[in-house]
Amino acid sequence: MSKRITVAIDGPAGAGKSTLARRIAAKLGYLYIDTGAMYRAVALWALRTNVALSDMHRLEQLAKEARIEFEAGTERVFLNGDDVSEAIRAPEVSEAASQVSVVPAVRRALVRKQREIGERASVVMEGRDIGTVVFPQATVKIFLDADADTRTGRRAAESSQPADVVSRQIRERDRRDRTRAESPLVQAPDAVYVDTTGLSIDEVEAALLKIVRERTSNGKERTE
Repeated sequence: MSKRITVAIDGPAGAGKSTLARRIAAKLGYLYIDTGAMYRAVALWALRTNVALSDMHRLEQLAKEARIEFEAGTERVFLNGDDVSEAIRAPEVSEAASQVSVVPAVRRALVRKQREIGERASVVMEGRDIGTVVFPQATVKIFLDADADTRTGRRAAESSQPADVVSRQIRERDRRDRTRAESPLVQAPDAVYVDTTGLSIDEVEAALLKIVRERTSNGKERTE
């Protein structure tokens, strides 16, 4: 049986984590895990069941009870058997997820789920605390970053909202991520820093694949 490989990609909003993690996973034949989607799924469930985002006890219960699954080779996310891939991307769910993600008990519950997934298969997992908290012993750790204007531009291109609104949301998300008491966003000491400002998606992908190959003998691309 081949050794399981864990590639941890962390970084702030708009740095390109999801896009790059998805592409790297496809090239390597690993399972892609979008941890942000897990918090979004809990937030969606809370909104659908009218659970107050200030009710930490109920949010913890939802996080523990949620059955969140990812379909290999696709971008589909399932919550308790239902495909919520599109629903979790709604603006109101994104805002709720940023509040849900700062609840310590929710983070602990989802970290346990993330570790369980990583124990079953080789994965590329991205988020805010993968290399520092979820998988401190990850085979490969990468910290993706970009300047504020670049990150705002990327998010605005994906959204129907004005750039100034997106910029304000990113600043607020950065503040929450970096100042929260539980698992704040920081670069792991042994993570490779990659600034994606001014780089194309193909250039960043090539750089990340090179990093993976340098750190593991299993970093070969799929050829089939």
